[in-house]
Amino acid sequence: MGVVLLGNVDNTRRETLLDQRKQEVEATLREKYSEFSRADLLELEVLKAYRNYYRRFNKTYHVQLQLESVVHKDKSLPHISSLVDANFTAELKTLILTAGHDADLLRNPIRIDVTQAGDEFTQMNGVLKSLKPGDMMMSDADGIVCTIIYGQDQRTPISPKTRRALYVAYAPPGVPSAAVSEQLDSIRNNVLLFAPEAETELLQIYTAGLPS
Repeated sequence: MGVVLLGNVDNTRRETLLDQRKQEVEATLREKYSEFSRADLLELEVLKAYRNYYRRFNKTYHVQLQLESVVHKDKSLPHISSLVDANFTAELKTLILTAGHDADLLRNPIRIDVTQAGDEFTQMNGVLKSLKPGDMMMSDADGIVCTIIYGQDQRTPISPKTRRALYVAYAPPGVPSAAVSEQLDSIRNNVLLFAPEAETELLQIYTAGLPS
């Protein structure tokens, strides 16, 4: 897992250089993968690793589906908020699953682990979800805030009020650490396009419970 914590950010919606970056990423993806079938995409190293992980839970990796919609259906990257768009743009470029949290809504201690039988959390849509054991997750003092399979909680997502954002990249076995580093750097660079004053408070990759 990789984490980057960025502070001193204004997340109010406005036209910025990030909008141009999003268009550039869309064009690059279409040029790079336009001749790829779904089967070809699934042979990409990163997508294969996520496919193997999601298969254990009878799920399909949603970033793969989003990539297909941009490349094969000519869909555009969404406009949500600058901090969310910075992450999503990087995610489509590197294919590394990443969650974004309002860091000021998290309470220490922060823990990275796997879910256990009986765990549950409230999803972003307000639904209380019983979690399958063995899923990579992050929690704080008040409970689980994100898992790979079921996404983020309702309590800590990024909003227009967010001034400090914690991005957490979830990388199952088979995903190179270099790809995670690229994802964290891409998010930070995207944020700097609309918030040049942003401060990097933390940037770290953790492997098997140990920082690398």
